[in-house]
Amino acid sequence: MLSALSIRDVVLIDRLDLSFGEGLTVLTGETGAGKSILLDSLGLALGDRADSGLVRAGQEQAAVSAFFTPPLTHPAFALLAEQGLEAEGEIVIRRLVNRDGRSRAFVNDQPVSAGLLRRLAGLLVEVQGQHDQIGLADPAAHGPLLDGFGVASAITGAVSTAWAAWRERLAALDAARRAMAEAQRDEEWLRHAVGELSDLKPQPGEEEQLAQARHAMQQGVRRAEGIAAALSEIAPRERRNPGPGAALRSAARSLQRLIPSGTAAEDESDSPLAPAMAAIERAEEALAEAETLLSRLAQEAEADPRDLERAEERLFALRAAARKHGVPVAELPALRDSLAARLAALDTGTAGLAELEAAVVAARTAFIAAAQTLTEARTQAAGRLEKAIMAELPPLRLEKTRFVVETVPLAEVGWGARGVEAVRFLIATNPGQTPGPIEKIASGGELSRLMLALKLVLSRGSSVGTLIFDEVDSGIGGATAAAVGERLARLAQDIQLLTVTHSPQVAARGQAHFRVAKGLHDGRGVTRVEPLTGQARREEVARMLAGEQVTEAARKAADSLLGDAA
Repeated sequence: MLSALSIRDVVLIDRLDLSFGEGLTVLTGETGAGKSILLDSLGLALGDRADSGLVRAGQEQAAVSAFFTPPLTHPAFALLAEQGLEAEGEIVIRRLVNRDGRSRAFVNDQPVSAGLLRRLAGLLVEVQGQHDQIGLADPAAHGPLLDGFGVASAITGAVSTAWAAWRERLAALDAARRAMAEAQRDEEWLRHAVGELSDLKPQPGEEEQLAQARHAMQQGVRRAEGIAAALSEIAPRERRNPGPGAALRSAARSLQRLIPSGTAAEDESDSPLAPAMAAIERAEEALAEAETLLSRLAQEAEADPRDLERAEERLFALRAAARKHGVPVAELPALRDSLAARLAALDTGTAGLAELEAAVVAARTAFIAAAQTLTEARTQAAGRLEKAIMAELPPLRLEKTRFVVETVPLAEVGWGARGVEAVRFLIATNPGQTPGPIEKIASGGELSRLMLALKLVLSRGSSVGTLIFDEVDSGIGGATAAAVGERLARLAQDIQLLTVTHSPQVAARGQAHFRVAKGLHDGRGVTRVEPLTGQARREEVARMLAGEQVTEAARKAADSLLGDAA
């Protein structure tokens, strides 16, 4: 529902704020008062083409804001969410137009494109005017409207589901055929690559394990080399280098010769050489112990250098294969499995394709069956809709008009989630005339009244919450105008309806009444809009009946119209 409209500096409107309620709202005023400016302003907010001529003289920018309060389940919220725009409860559309004609659009203060603005507006408002019909005149809307009028949602849902299933099977078949063609094209390479990787037998996590083992073995080799070097210094095996042990023994013998022969052992301990000889003896013992320990460590550290060589060869082979195929080493097992699967698909692909082709045929058959059910339901609904619309036309002075719902079978390329036929609303306004598209056959006034009849019957098939009629009563009066007013009031029980009217019969039906008039402000012409109630509304209806000179008879007639409407 359109809850409010705010206009700043649009043509003759300097500042205007209007609030709207549910039901039927009428806007009246003399010709040239500015009613069209009001609709142009709303159209600007709804995505109409921006024009610098809309900016009020002397101002740099025009601004229009439209406030909507649709139910939380309304598709407008889904559209905004799809676009990443936030909206909770209220949707505010704002359009700015600069003096140079450039414009900007916002939804809830978030910038949007003109295309998105029009899509959003199309979900919220329909405008039916003498020269610019939006909504029912669009053939793309006819199918959904017919379905909403008389086709069970389970039937349309079954068609949509069957279509999606058929598309899914087709996509799977196409993917399998592409994979088969690619595999056949690369068969020789595939077999070589699979054989090579199968011989290599890469394992998950193998690179890390080999790298760790290689590092440990390299550390072991360096440790063994260090121990061997230390041991060779203590106990060299070369005659040219007798080592520290031999030097200690030679030193001990030299000192021993300094002690006179025949000296008792107890006397040797008193010799000044005794401490030195004891130290040499301890050094020999320590050196022997070190040799023993190093020999034991050398035995424990002894490793087969071929183990390191084999680990390095395996690691280098894995890395070479990874470089060749352009993947990390860790992905080689998955690559092998993937290539093997492609090769297997090539070997068994014919059977797999046959199964997929059978699934496509079955899905297509299911879709056609569901679509045929929808076609039959639409045919029945079309007859009921034609009768319902035709019943509304005579009181609207369209008694010669014939309304036809046409279902046109489509070529298979045109099939879709909405079935296998196109739905079109056609009319003939004269006897013997071939029915044609609504927007091309009817005149402006006829088209507006026809749209009223259509909306009256089809209102439950649309999610649009606000409908705007611009002079739906053009060129009619008396009983026809009364019939238009009665139908507008009836339609307004289910949808918010705004109408610009010159008919007192229509104006009297409004639950809210606004008068559009010209005035002066600072010596410049301005358009003003004021709500009318009570006596002011009575005078406006009387003016519409009598013209410039309002008479008592006109006032009494206005009382009668307002009383009948109440």
